Amino acid sequence: MSKEKYYITTAIAYTSRKPHIGNTYEVILTDAIARFKRKLGYDVFFLTGTDEHGQKIQQAAEETGISPKEYVDSVAGEIKNIWNLMNTSYDHFIRTTDTYHEETVKKIFKKLYDQGDIYKSEYEGLYCVPCESFFTPSQLVDGCCPDCGREVVPTKEEAYFFKMSKYQDKLMEHIESHPDFIAPESRKNEMVNNFLKPGLQDLCVSRSTFTWGIPVEFDPGHVVYVWIDALSNYITALGYDTENPADNYKKYWPADVHIIGKDILRFHTIYWPIILMALGEPLPKQIFGHPWLLSGVDKMSKSRGNVMYADDLAKMFGVDAIRYYVLSEMPFASDGTITYETIISRFNSDLANTLGNLVNRTVAMCTKYFDGVIPSACTEDEFDKDLKKVCLETVSGVKEKMDKLRVADSLELIMNLARRSNKYIDETAPWALAKDESSKDRLMSVIYNLLESIRIIAVLLEAFMPETAKKIYEQIGGCDTSIESLDAFGSLKAGASVGKAEPLFVRLDEVKKLEEINAFIAKKYPKEEKKEDKKAETPKEEKAAEQITIDDFAKLDLRVAKVLSVEKIEGADKLYKLMVELGDEKRQIVSGLAKHYTPDELVGKNVIVIANLKPVKLRGVDSYGMILAASDADTLSICTLDKDIASGSQVR
Repeated sequence: MSKEKYYITTAIAYTSRKPHIGNTYEVILTDAIARFKRKLGYDVFFLTGTDEHGQKIQQAAEETGISPKEYVDSVAGEIKNIWNLMNTSYDHFIRTTDTYHEETVKKIFKKLYDQGDIYKSEYEGLYCVPCESFFTPSQLVDGCCPDCGREVVPTKEEAYFFKMSKYQDKLMEHIESHPDFIAPESRKNEMVNNFLKPGLQDLCVSRSTFTWGIPVEFDPGHVVYVWIDALSNYITALGYDTENPADNYKKYWPADVHIIGKDILRFHTIYWPIILMALGEPLPKQIFGHPWLLSGVDKMSKSRGNVMYADDLAKMFGVDAIRYYVLSEMPFASDGTITYETIISRFNSDLANTLGNLVNRTVAMCTKYFDGVIPSACTEDEFDKDLKKVCLETVSGVKEKMDKLRVADSLELIMNLARRSNKYIDETAPWALAKDESSKDRLMSVIYNLLESIRIIAVLLEAFMPETAKKIYEQIGGCDTSIESLDAFGSLKAGASVGKAEPLFVRLDEVKKLEEINAFIAKKYPKEEKKEDKKAETPKEEKAAEQITIDDFAKLDLRVAKVLSVEKIEGADKLYKLMVELGDEKRQIVSGLAKHYTPDELVGKNVIVIANLKPVKLRGVDSYGMILAASDADTLSICTLDKDIASGSQVR
């Protein structure tokens, strides 16, 4: 019987620079989903790759003094090495400089032109090179790109345009009739309300002011722009052809899900479906826009100096530990966060103390009490019944969560089963049973149940932490690792021998580890010495009234936040711990408002916060932002709004 197909893709990585851990999260996430689907028996095709054309790359190559092809070969190789290092099981790695891709893109462009969907005109507007996007003056924020905040440049050039409005109503109908087409729900609302309902403008699909791209065959002065070039990778990788598609295309298309970052949602949920409609091809079943992995509370960027790289983190903590961290720490719809301190904390609490300790203790007890031979279960009490119930509930729960792409929730269920198994050890006290010969049958059952719960944990964990699962299998002996073996409790074969009890994860000393990390970073990424500012110092009385520029103000990320809850911090008379909503994100902020407001006076209010303030710890509680307030000698008043504005909105 043929397997049901499952086609899953990442966005292809742009080859302008080495990807940081926030970029790498996407391929790890996609890999976990792909591995789990394979475990369930699906015929999975997992696609990833690199986007290698464009003005930004041409400029970077020129600055480096090499050809664009040499430049992208180097970066694409580095990206592929990182994907491999993080143990991602992709089936194909596409490069948009691959000959088969370039030839098919030329055919796609020609087909769209011949049928009247593309026309030639002239573009004059404001262009952001890093984002490869055009904007109107009204779309700019403080005169800069609304997406990345960088400068835009006036551009005038001849170009080809795609008639987006021709397919707008058809796309709206599709979104309305397929409620899961864009996920999460908040992303769908954003696309419909902000882009589709106001009306689509025709899309620029060629460029004529640079040469690094796929040539338009019938007009050599033009190169195919990113929207048709890069987005088409999802079908060219399968062998799509405008006249005679390959068998792989017929087998796997449409994609079951495109996994992409929320910042490129518009391109994948509006541009890409419309291109497919124009080609007469089916639309992907779902586009999932995952949130960002932030460095503390900030988006990662080289300019902020807060970039972490996957290969460095793997050296510091191990591949599976980083896979676990990024997958478990990222909520379904709101941004996640990563710092060295939080990695160490998760490593110790979840991997060393909970999972590692469970496996090590259990295998060691089996070796000590039964010479390493797995005993059979011959008794059952209420503790046993509850453990078995939690095991089976975890199996069904993980399957249900993964079907909805809720990866972090799935890992939480698995880790909760490990916690429950550790509790079972405390409830049954096998060390006490071992002292009483009359309790041998009971001891046999306890050790068997623990080994079986560990086997279930390992089978479920395999998609997320494949090497760790493999180590667990080796320690608990040759066992059934199929997903079908989880249908009932008790598939572990008694009589087999366990392996040697070895720690899966050794607890880290936070202070020592942070010192090692700082030394590693200082050696690998030495900071450039900054030239001293030779300007004369301004007199003190003038410093207080020093004027700032709009650029200084732009460094502050001021946002509207809705207060969800307020708690008093024990032992701190002035401090509250507030949970606030910033759009899709929830954030904890510590603020000295306790002597001026009751919790009820704050809950529900829209306040102004500095969202990009460096995190601090106040009275042992982490704070990720600051609430703005005004004060005089006796009174403090928080800054609120006189109209109802959506949380997360920027204050300018």
